[in-house]
Amino acid sequence: MQTFHTSYPKDKVNILLLENISKRAVKIFNQAGYANVKTVAGALSEDKLIEEIKNVHIIGIRSKTTITNKILEHAKKLKAIGCFCIGTNQVDLKNATEKGIAVFNAPFSNTRSVAELVIGCSILLIRKIVEKNKKAHEGLWFKEVKDSFELRGKTIGIVGYGNIGMQVSVLAEAMGMNVIYFDITKKLPLGNAQTKDTLQELLQEADIVSLHVPESNGTKNILNAETLPLVKQGAIIINYARGTVVDLDVLTTLIQSGHVGGAAIDVFPVEPEKNGDTFVSPLQNLPNVILTPHIGGSTEEAQENIGADVSSRLLGYLEQGITTGSFTIPELSLPPVEGAHRILHIHKNIPGVLSEINTVLSGNNINVLAQYLKTNERIGYVVLDINQKFTQENFALLKNVKGTLNARVLF
Repeated sequence: MQTFHTSYPKDKVNILLLENISKRAVKIFNQAGYANVKTVAGALSEDKLIEEIKNVHIIGIRSKTTITNKILEHAKKLKAIGCFCIGTNQVDLKNATEKGIAVFNAPFSNTRSVAELVIGCSILLIRKIVEKNKKAHEGLWFKEVKDSFELRGKTIGIVGYGNIGMQVSVLAEAMGMNVIYFDITKKLPLGNAQTKDTLQELLQEADIVSLHVPESNGTKNILNAETLPLVKQGAIIINYARGTVVDLDVLTTLIQSGHVGGAAIDVFPVEPEKNGDTFVSPLQNLPNVILTPHIGGSTEEAQENIGADVSSRLLGYLEQGITTGSFTIPELSLPPVEGAHRILHIHKNIPGVLSEINTVLSGNNINVLAQYLKTNERIGYVVLDINQKFTQENFALLKNVKGTLNARVLF
């Protein structure tokens, strides 16, 4: 891995990694010269995190840690947040943006792990293996063909045709299944998959419905008292997306009535904070139901890949100002310039900022080798490569430019 010299001493950079983030992430930071990496096994409460984050420059979290605005208010040194998972809904993105804090995630690294488990659960449920396994453990022998089917020739309906949905599509088709999908955004199908115009149309045709949508106001309880009864008699429901997208009480009723033939649920509206805590769900002890503790992406391979992916993004921002994949800072990807000094400037998206920055530079006889600006609706991001050392006096002037949120001299 290429390492970069930075103006800010690496031994003063504090990195905090929560929730058993892969050791590979720690190794990557250490190899880049960052020795102050603190790891915590679980999530932290808001009060504890407020205390911990005061001197932290980089924080890494997974899905159990919530970064609220109250926490961000105390994170005066924080430059970036790494979500070592797919989602970023556990971070107050609006306020992180307004404070000039970069937020990254790992949108691709555990897609295979989730997709494989979806196919595995599909086989277990369509063959009624869950019930047969339970009986065998109880010492009862139930060898029967009734209600036991092959995947081949069945139709899987994928709701949300993103990174994971597409992986499920490929694997399902390889198993001989017919693939249909519904997505609010037009997507090019893989293989022989066919798009459906409405969710209702998909539900009425699919033997197995697999959900792969993000958490949002538009996806909350998309399978509810109106939509769930539309599924075919005996259909299987699989949710490895977010806990808020299925009304579990309605699903419970339909399983008890026999209309839904089975379910595999990995995510829940309310989940325990840590291992060993009490877990309660209306789906417990129902026939042909698989309940797992949010482990869809929890494989050794996925966690290592996520550790490498997110830590590399964080280092790219910390050392070069690269924001590709950021949810908060406008995306820029820039190679280092030989013999130059690089300065980052994050500011409110208001008129005149770039002009004022250039006035400061020209007024101090500073020659700009390269200058890049990207904005979003709230903030602007400027990267400056200059051909001479930037003094503390110059930097102070730059930080006083109107609307400045964050400024750094990288090298």
